[in-house]
Amino acid sequence: MERFTISLDDELARQFDEFIAAKGYGNRSEAVRDLIRSRLGSATLAQPAAKGQASWCVANVSYVYDHHEHTVTARVMDLQHDHHDLVITSLHTHLDHDHCLETVVLRGPAAAVQACAEQLVALRGVRHGNVHLVPLDAGDQHRHGASPPHGHFKPVN
Repeated sequence: MERFTISLDDELARQFDEFIAAKGYGNRSEAVRDLIRSRLGSATLAQPAAKGQASWCVANVSYVYDHHEHTVTARVMDLQHDHHDLVITSLHTHLDHDHCLETVVLRGPAAAVQACAEQLVALRGVRHGNVHLVPLDAGDQHRHGASPPHGHFKPVN
């Protein structure tokens, strides 16, 4: 593990310590590591893919909607079916008599995943949508028997 030293003015250090306490970090180092990972992940997703290869990501998309609005239910399902190649799983939770929370996990080329996620939360009738993207390293592509080529995905540092 490498070590490095940073200097912060007193006010920034105080704000950072408050952030660490509020988020429950055990120390400054872990908080700095998480902030760096987050920023590097965002930068990785924003960079154009090298050599024409799509960068990959996984997304957790969560949103709330009124299940009595049958058109929104149909729009959500249609969009998920239209992108069956990206949708890994979905979880449907009844919050109360009227509202449902859905969480959808998407995986694939970053541009396609991000577009699908943004479409889901932008659908008319969907409320409180949130998208969390994590860049993935697709690793080496290979095949097992007659199955299509695939890679083993792992989060980018």
